[in-house]
Amino acid sequence: MTSLHIEHRVHDLHAWLETFRSFDAVRAQGGVTAMQVRHGVDDPNEVAIDLEFDAVEQATSFLGYLETEIWPSSPHFTGTPSTRLLEDINLGATTA
Repeated sequence: MTSLHIEHRVHDLHAWLETFRSFDAVRAQGGVTAMQVRHGVDDPNEVAIDLEFDAVEQATSFLGYLETEIWPSSPHFTGTPSTRLLEDINLGATTA
């Protein structure tokens, strides 16, 4: 499993959430299988999103879509969000 981790500051959390929710179908079409959305305890306008994908290629493609089609015209934040692609680590069997 691959995660696309995104962090950025938004101008207005509630307005951003409304727009974010409107892209549910786009995320599903892009291969997102699960997600978590968080904001800073001390600053609710600092958001972190983890989007889960079955494959690295899906996550990479979706990131490219965000970078070229969504983020350049976003009214909700300025600058470029920070991103990381992360993969699960197989810990195997553990002993107590």
